[in-house]
Amino acid sequence: MSDNSNEKAARSAPVLAIVCALLGVLSLGAVVIMISYMNIAPTSAALYGLGAYLAIVVIIGIIAVIKRAVSGGNFAEMRSSTFGNISIEFIQKLQMPVIVCDEKGKIVWYNTALSSKFHTRGMVYGKYIDNICDATIERIVKDEGDAEITFSAASEVGADSTVYRAKGYEVTSRGKKYYMTIFVDYTETKSLYSRIDAEETIIAYVVIDNLDELMQYVQRLYSEASSDVERILRRHIESVGGVVRDYSNNKFLCVFEARNLEAFTQDKFSILDDVREIQVGDSSVPITVSMGIAKINGSLLDKEQVAQEALDLALQRGGDQVVIKSADGVEFYGGKTKTVQKRTKVRSRVIANEFKTLIEKSSNVIVMGHRYADFDALASCLAVARIATTLGVKVNIVSDINDRNLASCFERLNQYPEYRSIFVDKIEAQDLIQSGTIAVVVDVNNLAFCEAPDVVNNAANLIIIDHHRKTAEYKVRPNIAYIEPSASSASELLSEFLEQLIPSGTLPKVEADILFAGMLLDTKKFTHNTGVRTFSSALYLRGEGASPLDAEALFRTDIKDFLTEAKFESNVVIYKSVIAIALNDGENNSPLVRVSAAKAADRLLSVEGVQAAFALCKIDETVHISARSQGTINVQLILEKMGGGGHFDSAGVQVKNSSTSTALTTLRAAIDEYLAENM
Repeated sequence: MSDNSNEKAARSAPVLAIVCALLGVLSLGAVVIMISYMNIAPTSAALYGLGAYLAIVVIIGIIAVIKRAVSGGNFAEMRSSTFGNISIEFIQKLQMPVIVCDEKGKIVWYNTALSSKFHTRGMVYGKYIDNICDATIERIVKDEGDAEITFSAASEVGADSTVYRAKGYEVTSRGKKYYMTIFVDYTETKSLYSRIDAEETIIAYVVIDNLDELMQYVQRLYSEASSDVERILRRHIESVGGVVRDYSNNKFLCVFEARNLEAFTQDKFSILDDVREIQVGDSSVPITVSMGIAKINGSLLDKEQVAQEALDLALQRGGDQVVIKSADGVEFYGGKTKTVQKRTKVRSRVIANEFKTLIEKSSNVIVMGHRYADFDALASCLAVARIATTLGVKVNIVSDINDRNLASCFERLNQYPEYRSIFVDKIEAQDLIQSGTIAVVVDVNNLAFCEAPDVVNNAANLIIIDHHRKTAEYKVRPNIAYIEPSASSASELLSEFLEQLIPSGTLPKVEADILFAGMLLDTKKFTHNTGVRTFSSALYLRGEGASPLDAEALFRTDIKDFLTEAKFESNVVIYKSVIAIALNDGENNSPLVRVSAAKAADRLLSVEGVQAAFALCKIDETVHISARSQGTINVQLILEKMGGGGHFDSAGVQVKNSSTSTALTTLRAAIDEYLAENM
């Protein structure tokens, strides 16, 4: 900057010389004129001309000095100093608090707004910025103005309710780095956001779960019971300024503000308990409702769709519960009663026809159950394979043929050549995937627990058929998700499909026996979770040649398995007076021990006073827990807290990378939490 100015001054020097010469000539000319026309004495005229000349020279000299000063950079320094003073004065008078600190966060300067607004009680100089507010300089710079900051009452700055957004700017002076932080009052904006969130519209769908089933013999009480449910809904929803409208038979739409949702969650949706107290004639089965709530931002259409998905999830989990779907995840409330089995097969027929259409359009079918399959899972796989074979579609079953738990089944199946090539392992199944492949998952709805998750994820089409309560969401929506928690078993659901989709008398006896065994297993020989449809499916299987004796023979165990089961019964404690916990803490347990655990949990229910039983065993690095209930304690809700699931009276969970003692401690904590919430 200074060098360029000097060069300009040097270039202008000749110009000044010429101007001076011209002014001198003009001065002399003026003298001649004065002598010729004004009769002024030559001596006086010469003096006037000389004075004018000298005056001009002095003026030009002053101009030259100023120009050299400007060109030499003195004005630039003055301008810089003036601008700096203006900047400092501006920041000092700025209404927003400003702090300057070094790169470690130590305060070296702050403006008047900080001291006047917050009534500084002491010197802030030398303090670190996180001593006066709830943020470090690193966080302020990293968040780039998104950080919400308040000043601490225990700091050097007096606190108030103001919330700030802070923006940090990096500046350098004399080679040293500093951060200038400007605090912008965000309180009003945040208040407006909170108000908008509080007034957000919440959409909820409510459906009566079991009124149709309860009214089969008391039709005259149908309208009265439905009106009682609507009255309870209106009392709860209208008490917070909401609206209730019935839009179909036993179905309601509820609309209210988001601010009131917290009140419902705090009392655990007591609306479920109030509905459950409705008495219908002499029936001991309570009326229950399911509710799906959308807690999202977006259009009313988006909220309606999410609310419907939440309601579907509530029904797939057995009903009598509230499901709230939000951007943060899914919340569950209720689920205190056992599901009432539906008598009608209308939905089964609709799903069966849709299932048939998808199978016919596919290039091939890959079917599997859950890991460590049992009779119910294998039987369901065989039923799907029979339907696909009847429809002329190639099918394979992904299963571990070396699983000792299924040894009796595979021994019988191997007597028939048609089954020898149908079973594949998870590696072979990968090579069978085509663009038109359909993966069918049975007896499990959490895809992480199926026999071959990679195969399911790579298949373009997916069908899920299960009788357990839904415990997980799907990244890709299945073509069919037939989840019916009121059913006794997956064998029951697939038996209904077989009855509708294959000709009568064409089901092989060996498949009928295994399906019958699957129903025996999950119903504890038709003593638990049975209904009219359960016995209807059993009747169909009997008509296809199933023998109860042959099915029962599949359950026989050898002496080693018998002794393994005895280990559980010799290590039992009674917890909270009504819960039995059995433990097999062997170090080298085989996978068959988990089956022994399930049987041990079943037998413990026969102990006087035991309302629920849990059996734990460790296989490799995973602790398996099987749970059973007499029907008063919901073991599914307990094991859901540990990442498991199942039914009201039958559930399980796998705790990976855990010791038996750690899993036992977690189980006891889950039991305590459940009892505190429900007892």
